[in-house]
Amino acid sequence: MIDRVAQTAAVLALEPEVERIFHPDSYGYRPGRSPVDAVRVCRRRCFEKDWVVDLDVRSFFDSVPWDLMLKAEARHVTQEWVLLYVERWLKAPMQMPDGTLTRRTRGTPQGGPISPLIANLFLHYGLDMWLLREFPTVRFERFADDAVVHCVTERQAHQVREAIERRLGSVGLQLHPDKTRIVYCKDDRRRLDYGQVTFTFCGYAFRPRKTYDRVGKRSRTGFLPAVAPGKLTDMSRKIASWSLHRRTTRSLESLAEEVNPALRGWLNYFTVFYPSAVNPIGKRVDRHLMRWARRKYKRLERSEKRARDWLTGVRTRAPGLFAHWALRY
Repeated sequence: MIDRVAQTAAVLALEPEVERIFHPDSYGYRPGRSPVDAVRVCRRRCFEKDWVVDLDVRSFFDSVPWDLMLKAEARHVTQEWVLLYVERWLKAPMQMPDGTLTRRTRGTPQGGPISPLIANLFLHYGLDMWLLREFPTVRFERFADDAVVHCVTERQAHQVREAIERRLGSVGLQLHPDKTRIVYCKDDRRRLDYGQVTFTFCGYAFRPRKTYDRVGKRSRTGFLPAVAPGKLTDMSRKIASWSLHRRTTRSLESLAEEVNPALRGWLNYFTVFYPSAVNPIGKRVDRHLMRWARRKYKRLERSEKRARDWLTGVRTRAPGLFAHWALRY
């Protein structure tokens, strides 16, 4: 607890100094910026450029070399105690569940308030400013160690990827060979047959998707973001862990009060783009609520149709009871 307070104090001292120099396309853990902002800019640039380099840095937070991180920080520290304490936090051993201490030689203290800031500072010099210098016409978005680089041609994409791999290697990092991909932003205008046409950024999966014109009558294919399948799986597992169907001693209102914060958080984030992709989550919650109703009310236990009609009636009478009922499905 004392460490967290001290790290927060260090952030308050260091952040104003480094915020002034950070690249405008760096979005991770910065005041007034969000993952949605990064996804929105990425979507626009995917319309403009045909190719993407989807970067995945292998074990970034466990691999950052301390000497280069402290060197970057020293350029902006105006109070010596900040540098002193950051070095101590970096080099502190890790305590294991059995109480033993494991010595560390690189990486940042994950979960601490200072980690996102010093990681951003490292990547500012390690990647952002290098890209600006070596490839001034190339645009990118970065959220912490997750980055997308936009290219005009496949050849340029390969050149940029290889150059970034060499650059990261020179600062002690590695690209993940399987998760770093060159992606073709395929849509109605782009007809090339290319094997990789999807990537994930900030929890959104970009790929060719059906969309409609403003009138809503003519369909076309656009390269659009929607909630990633992995995130849908994570949400489904979380919903299953609630075991709603077993809580028959609780009222429907108390269940809603408990689960709505999580549902509302998911919907606020994942319905910004292509909201219909989140509909399976709403349907899954409804299935759990129907199981709850069939266990709680004897008149419903033998008929799934009656349980569905009952839930439809509740939703009609109280459409705002559960957050996911704001979805259209």
